[in-house]
Amino acid sequence: MPALADTTQRPLATDIDEPQPDPRWARPALAALLVATAAFWCIGLSRNGWANAFYSAAVQAGTKSWKAFLFGSSDAANVITVDKPPASLWPMEISARIFGVNTWSIQLPQVLLGVASVALLYVIVKKQFGPVAGLIAGTVLALTPVATLMFRYNNPDALLTFLMVASVWALLRAVSDGRTRWLLLCGALLGLGFLTKQLQVLLVMPGLALTYLIVGPTRLRVRLAQLLAGLGAVIVAAGWWVLLVELWPADSRPYIGGSENNSFLDLTFGYNGFGRLLGGESNTPGVGSRPEMPGGGASPFGEPGFARLFSGESGGQISWLLPAAVILLVVGLIASSRRPRTDPNRAQYLVWGGWLIGTAGVFSFMSGLYHDYYTVALTPAIAALAGVGAADLWHRREKTWAITILATTIAVTGGWAWVLLGRTPDFVGWLRWVVLAAAILAAAALAITALPTLRRPRIQSVAAAAALVMALAGPLSYSIQTLTVAHTGGVITAGPQIPGKGIPGMASVGSSDSGPTAGPPEQTDKEVSAEMVTTLSANSDSYTWVAAAPGSTEAGYYQLATSQPVIALGGFASSDPAPTLEQFQDYVADGRVHYYIESTNLGLPKGIDVSSAPAAPQGVGESTEADRIKDWVKQEFTPLEVDGVTLYDLTKPLAGS
Repeated sequence: MPALADTTQRPLATDIDEPQPDPRWARPALAALLVATAAFWCIGLSRNGWANAFYSAAVQAGTKSWKAFLFGSSDAANVITVDKPPASLWPMEISARIFGVNTWSIQLPQVLLGVASVALLYVIVKKQFGPVAGLIAGTVLALTPVATLMFRYNNPDALLTFLMVASVWALLRAVSDGRTRWLLLCGALLGLGFLTKQLQVLLVMPGLALTYLIVGPTRLRVRLAQLLAGLGAVIVAAGWWVLLVELWPADSRPYIGGSENNSFLDLTFGYNGFGRLLGGESNTPGVGSRPEMPGGGASPFGEPGFARLFSGESGGQISWLLPAAVILLVVGLIASSRRPRTDPNRAQYLVWGGWLIGTAGVFSFMSGLYHDYYTVALTPAIAALAGVGAADLWHRREKTWAITILATTIAVTGGWAWVLLGRTPDFVGWLRWVVLAAAILAAAALAITALPTLRRPRIQSVAAAAALVMALAGPLSYSIQTLTVAHTGGVITAGPQIPGKGIPGMASVGSSDSGPTAGPPEQTDKEVSAEMVTTLSANSDSYTWVAAAPGSTEAGYYQLATSQPVIALGGFASSDPAPTLEQFQDYVADGRVHYYIESTNLGLPKGIDVSSAPAAPQGVGESTEADRIKDWVKQEFTPLEVDGVTLYDLTKPLAGS
């Protein structure tokens, strides 16, 4: 395909050496995109309630205690942290301190981070490829189902995605003028990304570093020194908090949730590091350490391999334009291969391609804990490549090879959308045929105009517009469905559920008997009863914690309902050694804890009982500190029932105890 390397093609209207003013419609179009994105993502925002109560409870704790804010504690009395660093909580906690703790104050900052990501992606892409390319990239990001899901949810992924996009913006500024300060800013943003979701931010770093090493405008040895400076900025921006945690006396800070030895470094390289990549017991706490999940079945995370991002639930989350992005990346790199080394167009292909390949490769082959919503980290790269690649080929449309590849990409995109929509035939089943027909017609029209004698600009424009609508129809339908369904819990997916897919026993994942248009399976009540709130709140000022409950999610619901600290025994999955039985006994002896709440599987689908999962093999998942506490409480204290929930009053020992 030597013609792809032709350097005589008409340059893009916004090549960096030939800057062009934006057309008058560009800014109003961008404003319309951002306003529409914000309004779209806010539809039905309140139906998510507390969303992931694990993080919402930590947000509440951070509004009551600056120590909880600093460390990311699950409760304001600082027993244990969430199993992530705290940066993603900070925007939500600041919002909740200003506007109060409620679903809007917690989730609206996530929407704003998403809108900011769309705006910044537009700015990055537009600089070299023009406003149309920027609008395509921004629209694809806004309408990708997993982005619609996660930019209105309180998991850490919204802030992480924004910081990664911002790091690309800073790096490309460095490519533009060679100034070290932009690489320092890039490194600082990546460091803050580490404090958001730890090692996941490293997936984009090789692509960023390679891009500057190849196309940076300074001499090679200077580029190497600048990259080392940028790495130093990463270490400083992340290291101050890590050093603070490691040096802070362990007995005066919360236990680091998810770690085996109360060390953030252990959390980083264990449960949230190599455990995620390689699997094994260190990455499967609590019920996850068992060979089967509740409800039976083998590994719930899908089989590692090239097909993971295209199959199961992940396919509908992210892969609509993934084949097109790969095609456009390869063509773009070949087409720019004979341009100057510092060509800014090549820089865009390199940085987004490095992001896509690095992140998709790890997600595809990681053997540990994997959730479909992780794929939101791929959306900016796919969206950007769709924008820059389509614009690049469109500007070269006088070349037969360019229009042929564009037509082929349209056909592939339409065909893949037809496959994805076919997985949920009861959900707008007619749409897959409309999309397929539109793709065939648009591709055929463009292919015909590849012949010089039949080249008609008007036909090309109409076909391109139809192709864009076709490519976005499937993702839009899934995104609309996502807005109409409540999503709660730690495991969520966008769009209609695929029968038989997902993780049995986890909230917001379709069960095997749910129809494809169904939302999350029927939940246990997320509202703690008024009678329970009254019981827990009685004389609450006399206690440090009004109650203790197994697991951060279950404890979180009671904490959010009462606005009082509740001990999350064992952290997220009740498997962390915090507090120990001895520590808990001291709390009780000092009169600091009022009630122990027996688990009711609050937050899991009705009919699912984690305790009914197959027993763990010898030596795996055996008695935890939370189990020991439960056994001790049952032996020593008086039970009572409140609205169907069993409590133990820790101020009333059993007779003879």
